[in-house]
Amino acid sequence: MFIENFKVESPNVKYTDDEIQSVYNYETTELVHENRNGTYQWVVKPKTVKYEFKTDIHVPKLGVMLVGWGGNNGSTLTGGVIANKEGISWATKDKVQQANYFGSLTQASTIRVGSYNGEEIFAPFKSLPMVKPEDIVFGGWDISDMNLADAMARAKGERANNVIKGTKKEQVQHIINDIREFKEKNKVDKVVVLWSANTERYSNVIVGLNDTMENLLASLEKNESEISPSTLYAIACVLENVPFINGSPQTPLFQRNCLIGGDDFKSGQTKMKSVLVDFLVGAGIKPTSIVSYNHLGNNDGMNLSAPQTFRSKEISKSNVVDDMVSSNGILYEPGEHPDHVVVIKYVPYVGDSKRAMDEYTSEIFMGGKNTIALHNTCEDSLLAAPIILDLVLLAELSTRIQLKAEGEGKFHSFHPVATILSYLTKAPLVPPGTPVVNALSKQRAMLENILRACIGLAPETT
Repeated sequence: MFIENFKVESPNVKYTDDEIQSVYNYETTELVHENRNGTYQWVVKPKTVKYEFKTDIHVPKLGVMLVGWGGNNGSTLTGGVIANKEGISWATKDKVQQANYFGSLTQASTIRVGSYNGEEIFAPFKSLPMVKPEDIVFGGWDISDMNLADAMARAKGERANNVIKGTKKEQVQHIINDIREFKEKNKVDKVVVLWSANTERYSNVIVGLNDTMENLLASLEKNESEISPSTLYAIACVLENVPFINGSPQTPLFQRNCLIGGDDFKSGQTKMKSVLVDFLVGAGIKPTSIVSYNHLGNNDGMNLSAPQTFRSKEISKSNVVDDMVSSNGILYEPGEHPDHVVVIKYVPYVGDSKRAMDEYTSEIFMGGKNTIALHNTCEDSLLAAPIILDLVLLAELSTRIQLKAEGEGKFHSFHPVATILSYLTKAPLVPPGTPVVNALSKQRAMLENILRACIGLAPETT
């Protein structure tokens, strides 16, 4: 059964005009290394931690600034939101198509809230106090001065005639001024910045150059050429305390108490991989070879034809199976992992129609082999646009959530590295020392349980 509205009534939940406060018991297990009768062994013990959540239910006026606004993703998202806001429909050869948000977790997905007379009850994710897409004010930057109406019809081609000039430090200040001007002009309460521009070439972390925030700022003063454009936007957002989300494979460096998330949108092939490998390994089947081939013809495809740029994408796609493989010491020896190859080719004719082909070869019972082959054709930006929407909405919502564990004196925000966004990104960023979880079902369960906790619902463990 699907319901539109619900309210949790529990002694552990308190609603006011300004916030929801809830108590949430997080049940897990911990490992203890004990000496029993002269033998050391691991002992698994149940553990319960009580958390209190406080969620500001005042929905702000949100401004979203996209880096690469005039590209496929930015123009598609903006046009799609306008189409939904205006209730636009259009005739196709099959039917009259209505504007929708299919592909969006927050707008087109549901969450289980309980059961009634043996029937499962589901409600929309957007039941939470969340910004409505139609209320977002869009802005941003693009290397072309073409207006969005014309940009929407263009899927490829050179267009760099509108770049920010000056030293690296001057460019950062330019970005900061743009954010401030946008916020003031549009009278928005909050701004979220998202990088939807092209993938940058792979950059190493270099001691003394970009390994710490202090060194990075010093390198900025020296106008070091190795500081990438995405890093400049990240620095500007950190200095302005504006959430920054990286939608490309490169990893800008940042720290301080400013929410960041990324890297790279998880739209098609990687999403399937994180489901299929989790299933195979969980079923006791041993993937030994994973080969992923892609070709597309938009600007992203053209940009990725450069080897140094492709290296960033290769890393974000290749690491997606590591934690699932390492979870099964029966199938894999320490350090063993499947042969994993990722290929991306630029084919101008296919434009935004992305073709992905995957081959998974696995070892099965008694030395047998099993091969699964997948072919996926999709419109790249139509998969990415709703993910961008989810990222900015969840990033904004997470800035209104505070929590404290039992024994902590005061409420605090989430860690600035937004693990809550992992479900939507290929290479999820996590706080230092935190394990990376790539299995899609676990990522969604984590996000869902956090949102359940905010309104006082018990976690789903099945």
